Amino acid sequence: MVEAVESPKSLTRNEVLKINIPTLAGNLAATLADPTAVSFSADDEQFMKFHGIYQQDDRDKRKIAKHYMFMIRGRIPGGVLSSAQYRVFDDLATRHGNQTLRITTRQSIQFHGVVKTGLGPLMKGINDALLDTLAACGDVNRNVMSAPTPTFTNARRQMHEHSQLVSDSLLPKTRAYHAIWVEGVQLDLDAPENKGFVDPLYGQQYLPRKFKVAFVIPPSNDMDVLTNDLGFIAVVENDQVVGYNLAVGGGMGRSHGNEATYPRLADVLGFFTPDKLVDVSKAVLTVHRDFGDRTDRKHARLKYVIAERGAAWAKAEIEKRAGIVLGPVRAFEFKDTADILDWHPQGDGNWFLGLYVCMGRIKDDGAHRLMTGLRTVAEQFPSVEFRLTANQNILLANVTPARKEAIEAVLSAHGVRTSRQASLYQAAAIGCPSLPTCGLGLAESERFLPGLVDRIEKLAAETGIAEQEIIVRMTGCPNGCARPYMAEIGFVGKAPGRYQVWLGGNAPGTRINRVWKELLKEAEIENELRPLFVRYAAERTTGERFGDWVARVFWNESVPAPAAN
Repeated sequence: MVEAVESPKSLTRNEVLKINIPTLAGNLAATLADPTAVSFSADDEQFMKFHGIYQQDDRDKRKIAKHYMFMIRGRIPGGVLSSAQYRVFDDLATRHGNQTLRITTRQSIQFHGVVKTGLGPLMKGINDALLDTLAACGDVNRNVMSAPTPTFTNARRQMHEHSQLVSDSLLPKTRAYHAIWVEGVQLDLDAPENKGFVDPLYGQQYLPRKFKVAFVIPPSNDMDVLTNDLGFIAVVENDQVVGYNLAVGGGMGRSHGNEATYPRLADVLGFFTPDKLVDVSKAVLTVHRDFGDRTDRKHARLKYVIAERGAAWAKAEIEKRAGIVLGPVRAFEFKDTADILDWHPQGDGNWFLGLYVCMGRIKDDGAHRLMTGLRTVAEQFPSVEFRLTANQNILLANVTPARKEAIEAVLSAHGVRTSRQASLYQAAAIGCPSLPTCGLGLAESERFLPGLVDRIEKLAAETGIAEQEIIVRMTGCPNGCARPYMAEIGFVGKAPGRYQVWLGGNAPGTRINRVWKELLKEAEIENELRPLFVRYAAERTTGERFGDWVARVFWNESVPAPAAN
């Protein structure tokens, strides 16, 4: 009897595309220059992602015809913009987008509703502002995140510099981006330097999937650092970053009905000193490059490599590639993942203002003219720095005492409050854009979540728990861009008006929640939550949050510390 031999799995379509055109140029420049084309080919859609662009269509208009448009995402390391750069983003959104700016959960800004005729001018405008969109999407390292709160300490300054260093070190080297979006020419794919191009870090095929990096300073975990492929948890002594605890293998994305996909928190592997930061970053990235699954994109994230091969293997492989020996994990504790809103002293004599941005959407909405108000601040106070947060809010930093009242007056004149800006539940909520722009969206998120949070908050008041914050997050699909799997109540879209519901995350961002309801219609949400809220009000211990109560009562779990290996 001849034993059957399993045939090797074939590479995914994306992998073949990258092999064939490793410059990532595709036919983008030619299509961009073609006035008769309103969209790009399916192959070029994949290349565009490496340039920070997603081709989309307005799904509200699909019954009439496909109305093609583009989402463009900036690469903004650490989420820091000067006033001049913010003004450019505002101007480009007004002239070429849908007159809004969308803060992302990775400290970036997205433009929505850009049609093809505006794509070239918008991209060039971003580059003229000394920013870019290179590697903001695609199978490469994405926007590097860093704790944005501008308390003036040497350690925070060091960490921001470190995040910039890692961002620069992990950029792909192809000339296609500059040729297409700055020079406006099609890269000659047959030229020797392009035909034989292989990226020195990423290789010919780049990564199997996206790669995400974040820096954080405990006790704040405002970056949700353990949800990243690569996390750096700062260890500070005498206001100096003496090193980082290395966290590897986190990620949120999964697929409905596919148990081989799941959200995962990173393992904390050990401690290293800042001089090895680039070596360690490249080591972790190349582990993903060399061991990630290139035959199944749903299984292609680094988290599956770490989960299946083990933390001990990952530690040894990273040490070998980086030429270091990781020390024992240094003690740390996270307390929350929240942003600091309202006015606060920076510590250097200046002030910063944390502004709540509902669902991250900067826009003018009736009397609340946030977009115009922020633009006016940027125009009148050029020394003010704009800092984006992972919770989709914005901080105005470096405000001198003499200008504090003037900025307050500008914002007030535009209906923007600087204190008591949002209710307890609204301030903690995060939602992804989903419909009508995102092609992956299965259900509403941004347009639905604010009203749902109002409903949940009303229910909390009726059941006697209104004083207790509950973190609610929602995504329109299981990709998890708004990190719903870390929420105390997480809603994940399954179909129009229907959500999978997850319960039991915690405030410090150290525990993934679990599925509570596979499918819940939006009209049923209060009736299903009410018995839980009643029980929570009666059974909770002193200071016990809803997510911790759920984990204790339903999952039989205590609040765990981050995994250390």
